[in-house]
Amino acid sequence: MIPNYRSIHNRFKINNFHFDKEALYQLAYTLIKEGKDYENDLGVFLLDWLDDKETIQLTTSGTTGAPKVITIKKQSMVYSAIATGNFFSLHPQDKALLCLPAKYIAGKMMIVRAMTLGLELDIMAPSSHLNDLLPHKNYDFVAIVPLQAENSLDKLYQFKKIIIGGAKVSDDLASKLKNIKSDIYETYGMTETITHIAAKKIGDPYFNVLEHVSISDDDRNCLVIDVPSITDEKVITNDIVEILNENQFKWIGRYDNVINSGGVKLFPEQIETKLASKIKNRFFITSQPDAVLGSKVVLVLEGEKRDIDSSIFNSLEKFERPKEILFVPEFVETETKKINRNKTLKKIKVV
Repeated sequence: MIPNYRSIHNRFKINNFHFDKEALYQLAYTLIKEGKDYENDLGVFLLDWLDDKETIQLTTSGTTGAPKVITIKKQSMVYSAIATGNFFSLHPQDKALLCLPAKYIAGKMMIVRAMTLGLELDIMAPSSHLNDLLPHKNYDFVAIVPLQAENSLDKLYQFKKIIIGGAKVSDDLASKLKNIKSDIYETYGMTETITHIAAKKIGDPYFNVLEHVSISDDDRNCLVIDVPSITDEKVITNDIVEILNENQFKWIGRYDNVINSGGVKLFPEQIETKLASKIKNRFFITSQPDAVLGSKVVLVLEGEKRDIDSSIFNSLEKFERPKEILFVPEFVETETKKINRNKTLKKIKVV
């Protein structure tokens, strides 16, 4: 029998305490009234979840455009939680950690998974360094972002299964993660699909879709996602993919980031992957108009202007090599701490 969003698993715990619906109400009010900011967000979500409405409003990340508010069925979030539980073999009384903000979908879904699957959930203040606050105990499951993984490599052994989402896992980070014995997955998804609809083991080229997910591509070679249990309409993305079969695909890059330079189609994300281990500061690849090439490749670096050793570009093909390097003292970020490329470029008046 499929759980209903009004039900709370009898094995569900938060910070070692069982909570039924009434107890969750009291916890929510306490967190809002007396808690820290991250606890306020958790309290607000719990009250939203426990009200009489069948839907909940979520805000998209705004990575490639203006953030927007969308309405999601609570039962769809339950279906998503079940799909995750089945894919990663999660069971009642498994120990999980919430170290992401409950203000956003990734954090909200960790709570829904715990309530739906009967997980024992510990909650800590979101931090880019898990080392600072992580309890001295082992966990079965955690969801983190790449920055947390990069900054907490010596603590990841405490987790049996780790999912990393919110941004692409660089080749440099992937090589470091291969030395960790935990089962580590990179996920693919978005707010509209209620977090991930696919995952792959670190180092694998192809994502594997979760149950009840159908994929195809449009005439741009962009991924089209069909998940009737989650959304009534197909989700048409701007992610260029290579589809291997009905269950697997490889992510290539963003359609809206593609650079046509001298008739050659270039994917900034692929260039960034090649440079990731060679540049310590945050950076991204973009383009500018060029009289000869049409568009030229540009490297945008965070920090003060300085000399760059051109040997870092030796791994790039001829057309991939940046024709100009721009410096920005500080990148503009979205609320979820992703680099907002468009606003960063406007900041230096490149577009």
